[in-house]
Amino acid sequence: MTRIALIRHGATFWNAEGRIQGHADTPLSPEGRAELARLAPPPELRGGTWFSSPLTRAVETARLLGHEPQIEPLLIETNWGAWEGLTRAVTTPLSHRIAARGLAGLDFRPPGGESPRAAQDRLCRFFANLERNGPDFAVCVTHKGIIRAALSLALGWDMRDKPPFKLKWRAAHIFVWESGHLRLETANLALPARA
Repeated sequence: MTRIALIRHGATFWNAEGRIQGHADTPLSPEGRAELARLAPPPELRGGTWFSSPLTRAVETARLLGHEPQIEPLLIETNWGAWEGLTRAVTTPLSHRIAARGLAGLDFRPPGGESPRAAQDRLCRFFANLERNGPDFAVCVTHKGIIRAALSLALGWDMRDKPPFKLKWRAAHIFVWESGHLRLETANLALPARA
C-alpha cells in the first residue's frame, strides 16, 4: 500500500490570462511565488518523499514549500497539443464540437494532445512503481489535469460532467494505491499559513 499526496503548482502568468499550459514550461508568476512563500505543507504530509513534475512551475512550487523534489516525468501535465497557449475563450467552442462527436470525457483529446485516459495510464505506472520500490508515502507537486485524472480514477468519474465535488487548488489531495487500485483518502487538505 502506498499513500500519495497530490498538490497543484502555484500560479503563473498563463493561469492569470486563462491560457492552456499543458507541456509549455511556464514559470510561476511573482504573485504565485509570493503566495507560496506564505504557505507551508500541512503536518499530514510530514515524512513523505517529495516528487515533482519536470516543469519549472511544479519544481519551483516544491522548493517554495521547503522541499527539493525528485523529478518524475510521469507527473507532467496533460499534453494539450495544438491548444497550448490558447485561451479558454478560443478552445471552449472547439471542445464543444469535439464533445458533440462523442469524444468527451476520458477520451477527449485536443489536436496533437493527450486524453485524460492516457494521463491516467501514466499515473498508474508511477503509482505501481512506488508500490514496488517505495517510498510508502509520496508527496507529488503536479498539475490540475493530473489531479483530475487521479480523482477520476479513484471515484470512477467519467469526466463527462462536473467532478463529484469541488477541488481546491491550494490544497493537498491524498490517495491510496494498493494492488492496482486507487482510492481517495482525503481531499482539499489546506496548505496552512507559514508559522
